[in-house]
Amino acid sequence: MRYKITPFLCLLAIGCFGQRKSVQKPDVELMVLGTVQDAGSPHIGCQKVCCAELFEHPDNKRKVVSLGLVDYETQQTFLFEATPDMPAQLKMLKRFSEVPNEIPNGIFLTHAHIGHYTGLMYLGKEAMGAKETKVYAMPKMKKFLETNGPWSQLVALNNISITELNHAQNFQLTKNLSIVPFTVPHRDEFSETVGFEIIGPQRSLLFIPDIDKWSKWQTAIEDKLQKVDFAFLDATFFDNSEIDNRNISEIPHPFVVESIKLFDDMPAHEKSKIHFIHFNHTNPLLNIESQQAQKVLEKGYQIAMIGQVIGL
Repeated sequence: MRYKITPFLCLLAIGCFGQRKSVQKPDVELMVLGTVQDAGSPHIGCQKVCCAELFEHPDNKRKVVSLGLVDYETQQTFLFEATPDMPAQLKMLKRFSEVPNEIPNGIFLTHAHIGHYTGLMYLGKEAMGAKETKVYAMPKMKKFLETNGPWSQLVALNNISITELNHAQNFQLTKNLSIVPFTVPHRDEFSETVGFEIIGPQRSLLFIPDIDKWSKWQTAIEDKLQKVDFAFLDATFFDNSEIDNRNISEIPHPFVVESIKLFDDMPAHEKSKIHFIHFNHTNPLLNIESQQAQKVLEKGYQIAMIGQVIGL
């Protein structure tokens, strides 16, 4: 049996949101704004088959990993990760939410690797010239932005205002939304790395786009999964066959095949929570028709897609 996922083309189409039917929506919705690893797809300098066609014919659905949140009751939007694709992703979020603001009410950062914070540059005087955009970050990440150019200029010119988060402490965002950051092991050259538990009025979601091997984390991912309704988990590489030009010890993400082996004894309803995300340009899961993607779906897991919407 082959699985087909209908593309969320309407969510990506210009002008589509102006013609949305009146339907009963949950108070809070989450939209996937990107699924690709930091450097995007096609990847700079790549000469492999996975990128060759994309340099000639770019795929507008291949954007760096990001999530958008909408609280309809308070008419607020929030962004998780400030990516190099942030201008297009914010426009997607605005059109989807129908909230008039171009800039969200808050931006949450997981860590200081290029795909996760460099979109902040668009808030500076060379671009948006934003005023006091709220950015939420852990202590080391906050200090990194405040003390290193060009990010420190965003602080000095009041383009951004940084609120410090703390490990495992619940942060009430609106009456319908709260966020719990938690540290995870990763390459922390400039900041700590965190995942987020996003808690809506009805359901909750786990977001861990970057982590080293699950065994390096003092927390059991299986325990985390039991406490949420959805989980978007690091799937940078499908297996080690993708890595032929770097020392594998330098990039110790959990391979998808390793995660599947770890989770395969879990009940079907637990597996169905898992949405793999943060795909390297070499990852066959970027092609939903690939044998590897079909295998993942057949086993009961999900593959995150841009435009995907979840009610919380």
